[in-house]
Amino acid sequence: MDPLRETYRQEADELLADLETALLELEERPGDGELVGRAFRALHTIKGSGAMCGYDDVAAFTHQIENAFDRVRSGQVAVTPGLVTASLGAKDHIRALLWEEAGPTAGEPLLAEIRRLTEPAADPQRPPRGRAAAGAAPSAAPPRPARQAGATGVYRIRFRPHPSLFAGGTDPARLLAELRGLGPCRVVADTDRIPPLEAIDPEACYTQWDLVLTTDRGFDAVRDVFIFVEGESEVTIEEVAGKEDGAEPRRLGQILAARGDATPEAIEAALTGQRRLGQILEETGIVKHRQVQAALAEQQAVNEVRQRREAAETEASIRVPAAKLDTLVDLVGELVIAQARLSELAARRDDPDLLSVTETLERLSTELRDNALNIRMLPIGTTFGRFRRLVRDLSSELGKQVELVTEGAETELDKTVIERLGDPLVHLIRNAIDHGLEAPEERERAAKPRVGTVRLSAYHSGPNVFIAISDDGRGLNAQAIRAKAVERGLLGADDSPSEKELFDLVFAPGFSTAKKVTGVSGRGVGMDVVKRSITALRGSVELGSSPGGGTTVRIRLPLTLAIIEGLLVQVGEERFVLPLVLVEECIELTPGDRQRAHGRQTAEVRGHLVPYVRLREWFGIDGRAPEIEQVVVANLDGERFGFAVDHVVGQHQTVIKTLGRVYQGIEGLSGSTILGDGAVALILDPPKILAARLADRSG
Repeated sequence: MDPLRETYRQEADELLADLETALLELEERPGDGELVGRAFRALHTIKGSGAMCGYDDVAAFTHQIENAFDRVRSGQVAVTPGLVTASLGAKDHIRALLWEEAGPTAGEPLLAEIRRLTEPAADPQRPPRGRAAAGAAPSAAPPRPARQAGATGVYRIRFRPHPSLFAGGTDPARLLAELRGLGPCRVVADTDRIPPLEAIDPEACYTQWDLVLTTDRGFDAVRDVFIFVEGESEVTIEEVAGKEDGAEPRRLGQILAARGDATPEAIEAALTGQRRLGQILEETGIVKHRQVQAALAEQQAVNEVRQRREAAETEASIRVPAAKLDTLVDLVGELVIAQARLSELAARRDDPDLLSVTETLERLSTELRDNALNIRMLPIGTTFGRFRRLVRDLSSELGKQVELVTEGAETELDKTVIERLGDPLVHLIRNAIDHGLEAPEERERAAKPRVGTVRLSAYHSGPNVFIAISDDGRGLNAQAIRAKAVERGLLGADDSPSEKELFDLVFAPGFSTAKKVTGVSGRGVGMDVVKRSITALRGSVELGSSPGGGTTVRIRLPLTLAIIEGLLVQVGEERFVLPLVLVEECIELTPGDRQRAHGRQTAEVRGHLVPYVRLREWFGIDGRAPEIEQVVVANLDGERFGFAVDHVVGQHQTVIKTLGRVYQGIEGLSGSTILGDGAVALILDPPKILAARLADRSG
């Protein structure tokens, strides 16, 4: 595909996501002019860039939707739920056109509905939009190509309304306020036309304005402000600064000459004086005070934009395909493995020069690793945003009132994890709305608000990110789950599982307590998919619920699937890696310590007992432990827990590799890594070991 078209499709996808967000927020705040402008600008950019890149069907369809939102923006049409619904459908159709999943004619019903909602009856008194009335001066064309939205420019605007402007119901103050909504705007009023008091017509407009606007909305957005007064005013819009301008600041005399307020000869003559140019020109009567003020405002705006652009040039970003990032991280991983091998070789040879080079390489590879991983980190809010539309559509389909609350959208996670997280979260949110939340009437009978809440939150804890999906609905029915489990043979009639074990049965394939199958759920193919997907990401998922209080699904995920900092330990001939971020300290466990524990696996650490597990026993490793063992104490969600090993080798940059089939069923392992000598070490999953240990004790 043409690289230009591919780039446009990527950018259009981002604009469509922004459009959807604006539309959903508009449904909550229909009078918010900024949101209307945001939707209009997204449509305008999609249309303009689409036509330029050869997507004529996209441009033609989007143009019709843009016209509708132009009417909304001008106050002719109010935002209604029906308009939001139709516009969301139009957004979906634009994306289908973009990715060639639909033909142009498929959007005709949507266009007909949007026209019905937004096109007012024809008004014979209003002049046609975009045309000047007879005898009125049209807007001047810009002296340079119109700037696309997104690049900051400075615009010189001269607004000379006809004295009869007020008769048409136009308020110039609202036009100036709309300009200020586009960006910083300096306004200088020209009052020269105002006659003496006895000659003033109170229904006439005498004031004119010179304005300097700094905005990234583009020339068309500026011109659209005056679209309804073009026929009864003289409006001149010129772009006086932008990205392509030279680095040399513009002087006051140059600006006055460009504006036509003074001739170059008069300015040259004034420059021979010793006072400020503006003061000289005022005193000689060449220009008026307000003209100097307008020119100074323009000069200041242009210089500010130039300074910001120069400061930001070093911070410019580029778009990089995800595959290239994945390749970069893979190469960094191989470099880390090679560096570990070199470090081990240098340590054996005891060569000072080789050791020095190895230490430098280790430092550089660590910095490169951290930078490569940071590039892949994205805020999880990029995933959260897509669920607002899901909640809106699903609540409407089920006849429920639902509010989605998100927290921790700024929490960062590896892009690979985020990409694979979308489908599991969709299943969980659908279940929360369908199974968890009651109908509005049922909630009222239970003394709850008619509007149910689904809360989606994320937060960091150590090397993990936790995502919680909770609702304030009826909660899980433990008796129904038990009855279904007995019916399917997952439980015996006399079994007494714990609440956690009972709730975990919800993740069994084909398990569902729904009394009927709907278009949303009831087939039992959701929660098992969720668990498999989360497990494939080296994460875990657990359920919590209380009758009438709602349900919470808590997902634990690793920050990254690529490289971590680990602590290498040894048990017999086997070596293991613990995530270093969980490790608090390492202590010795002597025969006397074991004797004082009276057979219990606890170690005294500064007056506090810390339980531990022997990895030799946990994994069934043959051989005897040394007289003095090492206990690595980890902090797991505020609880201290130890791992007894033979030796602590030291810190190790760990490139995570997927476990083979032989090890996938072993509790407490999250991956593997290759050491410097070419051997394989297993990466421990301390939270799972702790959870399994607690389950054994309760059993």
